[in-house]
Amino acid sequence: MDELRVRFAPSPTGFLHIGGARTALFNYLFARHNKGKLILRIEDTDKERSTKESVDAIINGLTWLGLHWDEGPFYQSQRTELYKQHVQQLLDEGKAYRCYCMPEELELKRTKALAEKRKPVYDRTCRERTDHPAGKPYVIRFKSPMYGTTMVKDMVKGNILFNNEELEDFVILRSDGSPTYNFVVVVDDVDMHVTHIIRGDDHLNNTPKQIFLYNAFNYPIPQFAHIPLIHGTDKARLSKRHGATSVEAYRDEGYLPEALDNYLVRLGWSFGDKEVFTIQEMIDNFSFDNISKSAAIFNPEKLLWLNATYIREKSADQLLTLLEPFLKARGWVSSKDQTLIKLIDETKIRSRTLLELLDMMDYYFNTDIVYDENAAKKLFTREKAVHLEAMLSRLSGIEDFSRKPIEEAIKSYATGSSLKLGDVAQPLRLAVTGRTVSPGLFEIMEILGKDKVTQRIKLALDYISGNI
Repeated sequence: MDELRVRFAPSPTGFLHIGGARTALFNYLFARHNKGKLILRIEDTDKERSTKESVDAIINGLTWLGLHWDEGPFYQSQRTELYKQHVQQLLDEGKAYRCYCMPEELELKRTKALAEKRKPVYDRTCRERTDHPAGKPYVIRFKSPMYGTTMVKDMVKGNILFNNEELEDFVILRSDGSPTYNFVVVVDDVDMHVTHIIRGDDHLNNTPKQIFLYNAFNYPIPQFAHIPLIHGTDKARLSKRHGATSVEAYRDEGYLPEALDNYLVRLGWSFGDKEVFTIQEMIDNFSFDNISKSAAIFNPEKLLWLNATYIREKSADQLLTLLEPFLKARGWVSSKDQTLIKLIDETKIRSRTLLELLDMMDYYFNTDIVYDENAAKKLFTREKAVHLEAMLSRLSGIEDFSRKPIEEAIKSYATGSSLKLGDVAQPLRLAVTGRTVSPGLFEIMEILGKDKVTQRIKLALDYISGNI
């Protein structure tokens, strides 16, 4: 076929993890760059572990990331007849056979091979067997080539040779009638006209077996690209101990999909020294010439930096829309007024995630201010209460309650009282926001307005009088 076709084929036995998302992204970018098609195939042949919840998580994760497929989703569980037809074809052509060896026999052979320092592959006991014992369970094995070599031509790793003698006659149909992974992926990829297979390099050892099957069916062999895996900073394979590994977890922690896409594409792919990419820039520049051959290191701090970069580039209106699900989850009601828009604009430059952004604005939504306990012990004293009372009087008299008059009132009081600005500003900040770190105090006070600011200073004074 002239059309380039790739596929993303996850197993629905868990959530869409970071490694799977990167594989999906690379497939998506390669297809879009070459004006090809991306197929979504759900490999749900593992009946015990496959769940609808996992299927939903995969589809929701891909959709959130903006990785839209062109065909599918197709489900292997609905394609059983097609697999059976192909198994029968191999049996009819003498390219597969029934193996009646019992599991305990196979375990004995494996133990013996290991004791003799041989590779524990199946010894082909049943390869030329012609009898078919009635009622005895069997699996169906593929007749792998016994001599020579098989070359995998890989777009990332180059040409890799496998010795056929080290590859066993692998099972293509289990005794319960279910087909195995290496068999069904070949049937599916051929049936779906897949031209390029892009996947993690943990699948590399499966590739020669799959090439055997392509040859047995006289099917064209697709091009392969095996991407190095993602490791944690300790150089071990990425796992839960390195932090969140599922796409949905990052979404729920307040990451932006474009930031995660941008981070994932840089895990193993580069384009000069450029770090920040739009999705269109990724599509325009993506090539396997720039894929690293070594494992990518997952650095959570780098992802946070990227996410903060994307948050800063968003308008306050856009961020408010993104914050809505988090607001609802906390039971907070928002109205799209200029006060809130200004507050988001002031706060976003200090936020790395949407959750951090929302946490920094909790004083805007909460009617009751909860003071930082340690800060209150330090800043809410009798001495500071005097300054708060003075500021309450001065701020109440400001008619144009905007940044400049507020700043002048606070600074002139500090200067006139021979105080450092922080001696006045920090108790005020705690009174107004409940914390010692916030966007600029003068800007925040302007945004909240005179009524809220003076009311909160009064509440702080009540707190001090009740706790001293």
